[in-house]
Amino acid sequence: MRGMSNKNGGYLNDLEHLKQSIIDILTTPIGSRVICRDYGSSLFQLTDQPINRDLFPKIYAAVADAIDKWEPRFKLEKITINSIQEGHITLSLIGLYRITQQKISLEDLAI
Repeated sequence: MRGMSNKNGGYLNDLEHLKQSIIDILTTPIGSRVICRDYGSSLFQLTDQPINRDLFPKIYAAVADAIDKWEPRFKLEKITINSIQEGHITLSLIGLYRITQQKISLEDLAI
């Protein structure tokens, strides 16, 4: 499956399109799309919370819930939080790419 880049309109290969899709899901606040109000993730609500150990499980849950609901091509197995700064989270994801049944890693997703 080839997709289209949301940056320049060019073609994306399968994994690039999957990565773009996951970033779109995770960066879209729930309730912000008029036609599909439940699309997106609750990460937006977490980006300005105090950075402490209570925040990490909330991030994991928000990412896992959103990907499970909105990205059927990817079965999430592991989330790694690479960095957290006020307003920004960088993640790496490992999971099964269901199209080819291969385990893949999506590195440094900036949210």
